[in-house]
Amino acid sequence: MARDVQLKERWQLLVGKLSSKFSDGDPLELDAIIYLVGVQELGQHQRSYKKDEKVNLMHIAICRLLEPYGFYEFDFFDDEGWPHYKVKEELPPLKAGEQTVLMKEAIVGYFLEKEFIS
Repeated sequence: MARDVQLKERWQLLVGKLSSKFSDGDPLELDAIIYLVGVQELGQHQRSYKKDEKVNLMHIAICRLLEPYGFYEFDFFDDEGWPHYKVKEELPPLKAGEQTVLMKEAIVGYFLEKEFIS
């Protein structure tokens, strides 16, 4: 139970910090935070993205976030600087709530690693 409480506290801290920085304080949703991770990983912050690029940014983020869990492995950067990952292990079937917890845990871990939260 302590782990769940710590995750919840860190998640709330992270959402608060990101929301104040990127959404004028309106709480960011999980998908928006995944998108921000994708932009961070691509490193091309000062540009607009087309719809298909936004989907690709979220894919980059998911791969990067789940890399420490052994599901993906960085492969290469293409000529335009986009990172590519390869699947190391298929994700197990998860219920929607389990997926959300896994992603929140991965996102919190990512921002702890980046020292954005502690």
